[in-house]
Amino acid sequence: MSKLLIINGPNLNLLGEREQTQYGNKDYKYLEEICLKRAKDLNIDVEIKQSNVEGDIVNIIQDARKTHDGIIINAAGYSHSSVAIRDALDIFKKPIIELHISNIYKREDFRHKSLISAVVTGIICGLGINGYILAINSMHEILTNEN
Repeated sequence: MSKLLIINGPNLNLLGEREQTQYGNKDYKYLEEICLKRAKDLNIDVEIKQSNVEGDIVNIIQDARKTHDGIIINAAGYSHSSVAIRDALDIFKKPIIELHISNIYKREDFRHKSLISAVVTGIICGLGINGYILAINSMHEILTNEN
């Protein structure tokens, strides 16, 4: 059984409350539920973590190197600013999918550049929280084909 880690960065714990035009009206608990259900359907062991703290996210990624087969990460605002998260992901050396709920290219100019994109396997953006299901499906394909 593959072991997958989903990491959510700053402010994602406020889904359903903030900027519903960008992020929708479903809350974080709902997001966790749909991810856990899809992973179970695919026989994937999934762990979901969220932090608003950059250093915590770096520690989560570093710890995952020996315990997880792949990472799905929505680094949120840190995607555009964190060299530390980028470097931790680069050290991971296993499949990584970068995820954004909104289309970062239809937003402010500073969001058009993701520092982590260059070190991930693939990117999903602009498809709402359904992007998480697509990311889980894609990670399942990647892990199945590589194993």
